[in-house]
Amino acid sequence: MSELFPLPGSGYRGPAPAYARLRAERPVARLEVEGGGHAWVVTRYADVQAVLDDPRFSRAATYGPGAPKFAGLFQAPPGMIISLDPPDHTRLRDLAGQAFSPERIEGMRERVRELVTRLLDGLTGEVTDLVAEFASPLALTVICELLGVPEQDRDRFHTWVRQFADVSGPEEQAIAGREALAGYMAHLVLAKQAEPAEDVLSALIAARRPDGDRLGTEELIGLGYTLLGAGFDSTAAQIANSVLTLLAHHPGQWRLLGAEPERIPVAVEELLRTVNLSANDTSGLPRLATEDVTVAGVTIPAGDAVFLAFSSANHDRAVFADPDRVDLGRADNPHLAFGHGIHRCLGAPLARIEIAVALQELTRRHPDAELAVPEPELTWRLGDVNHNLVALPVRLG
Repeated sequence: MSELFPLPGSGYRGPAPAYARLRAERPVARLEVEGGGHAWVVTRYADVQAVLDDPRFSRAATYGPGAPKFAGLFQAPPGMIISLDPPDHTRLRDLAGQAFSPERIEGMRERVRELVTRLLDGLTGEVTDLVAEFASPLALTVICELLGVPEQDRDRFHTWVRQFADVSGPEEQAIAGREALAGYMAHLVLAKQAEPAEDVLSALIAARRPDGDRLGTEELIGLGYTLLGAGFDSTAAQIANSVLTLLAHHPGQWRLLGAEPERIPVAVEELLRTVNLSANDTSGLPRLATEDVTVAGVTIPAGDAVFLAFSSANHDRAVFADPDRVDLGRADNPHLAFGHGIHRCLGAPLARIEIAVALQELTRRHPDAELAVPEPELTWRLGDVNHNLVALPVRLG
């Protein structure tokens, strides 16, 4: 019986078990896709990097006429930064990078700490839901403040992002969420163009290339809701799933991080490597071979779609010693949690700050924290782009 992509058994603690066999036996595998058609899945670290570095594998071509389409997977709209190839992508990245300067992002650290402190100060019950009461409001507030979204509008954003991220429901529902986000961002862009402020959206509006080129209104809208969706949903899930990993499987390490916070930056990198965010073990965003290309001795025909199994690559023993072990002291950790190459996540430095500060304060304040229910009783949002917990009830102690 032929294997179907997405492969079954993916979880927050690692990719589907079949990926270990694929890495060993068929690192570039042609798989039938659930719902029809086929695609190639690349599973080894070096091969994933090679595809990402090869311009013959195109993101933009996946939107062309006749390109294969896959039901039940996240569909990024065309024209977004994650949907483009050079030179269009290069131009957009150059302009967006001006607003995401290292100084601006590092300058957010103390504000993140203020928000973490305020949220933790407000936790008074015997049992706390660290999704609804901590991870979600933290990530949403940070990205909304960064973009200049007024506080009274943030609950609506939460609803729209949840619609956009749910790939299990009717396509119309995801489209409605996407269009609501785009409509609001259009309004916000116009407001910031009229009255700039000290936020990233205003900085994006002000960004210029040496020849005077700047972002158009539609590009600003696309960047705005791309940053909002990725900066909120993915970061909130990574924080919650990292806390779950530590409390359920490494409680001694939780206490150690609280006592020795200088260990946290290295621990964050290992949590990024081993906590599997993606519900289908890939970004869900295919690339199209624009000509016949050979990868690891296997020829992928022109016109075929390719998915990159980042979670699998992060468990490749050719790169990571004892790759299935969570080693929070792992010093050499070139993981692909944020991608690689030209499409490497623009918001990675901010996500690292949020995760690190959240863990610093949680472990310091609450060294005796424990799950309030057995792990098997936790529920997950089925059909989401990410492994998203519905709730994470914790006794903080």
